[in-house]
Amino acid sequence: MKRHLTILSAAAAVVIALTVSGCGGSAAGDDRSASGAPGANEVKELRYQGWANNVTLPELAQDLGYLGDVKLNWVGNTISGPQDIQSAATGQTDFGGAFAGAVVKLVEAGAPVKAVINYYGEDSKTFNGFYVKEDSPIRTARDFIGKKIAVNTLGAHSEAVINTYLRKNGLSADEIKQVQLVVVPPNDTEEAIRRGQVDAGSLGSILQDKAVANGGLRSVFSDFDLFGTFAGGPYVFREDFLAQNPNTVRTFTTGVAKAIEWERSTPRKEVIARLTKILKERGRNENPAALQYWKSVGVPAKGEIKDEDFTRWEEYLKSAGIIKADLDAKKLYTNEFNGLLTDAK
Repeated sequence: MKRHLTILSAAAAVVIALTVSGCGGSAAGDDRSASGAPGANEVKELRYQGWANNVTLPELAQDLGYLGDVKLNWVGNTISGPQDIQSAATGQTDFGGAFAGAVVKLVEAGAPVKAVINYYGEDSKTFNGFYVKEDSPIRTARDFIGKKIAVNTLGAHSEAVINTYLRKNGLSADEIKQVQLVVVPPNDTEEAIRRGQVDAGSLGSILQDKAVANGGLRSVFSDFDLFGTFAGGPYVFREDFLAQNPNTVRTFTTGVAKAIEWERSTPRKEVIARLTKILKERGRNENPAALQYWKSVGVPAKGEIKDEDFTRWEEYLKSAGIIKADLDAKKLYTNEFNGLLTDAK
């Protein structure tokens, strides 16, 4: 019940915010994209939220010179993907990124947003694992019944992966409801597992590496185990912004696609060095230590979005009450602004 309350309250908040802001066109008094024909007097400065101690693909693209005359305007850091795309939907920022299922939830709530490029994903080097103590009796999906699993937020990537794992391994809807998801800050997840405050927890990136290095934990499953290499989530823009600033969005999207391919083709040490330089030079009082654990870009080639990036989560979305009928993925995204894809055709 708690999960559904979270989903419904988030959806209600977006609907209210969209009503107040005129469906995202001019929230917070911003009317930069409200005049002129498509392509005329386009916005050249994109407001966005970053992630503390991390360098996003748009930030890398700007540093590499891939954004041309388009500039990024950092307005603060986000606390989660769902929050990030809600900010874009209500006009507080111009773009945001989140788990694909969270994008579906936002659109179903009435937000006029559309995905333009995938920005994160999982592969054999970069993935989220679900860990327990070495001596834990949990070894199969059925062993999770009645247990607590730590996740960073509800209604996002980890919840969808857990739900899919349990369902694929034969648990009924009633049995899945008996698996309790507990919100724990990622930095505290390892200790929560070790102290027995939760029975399992989701760990990725530096937190995963440190936990494994400390010993005493083992992985029961991972999202890569379930799906192999896959795209996890896209960047979205409001539809009115896309219509009125097509060239700006094309520059941004193509620049991000180039940054994805730069990370894919550049030696790991060079990528880490570049990310570290960006983080240190921007002066946000951050710790670059986590960047040393960067392993791979994770995102499938050129950030191309496909139907399966959304339909992969269809059963989870239905079970959570986010969608009632089969998902119409085509209405959720477009690849038309990704020059690495359109120019190759």
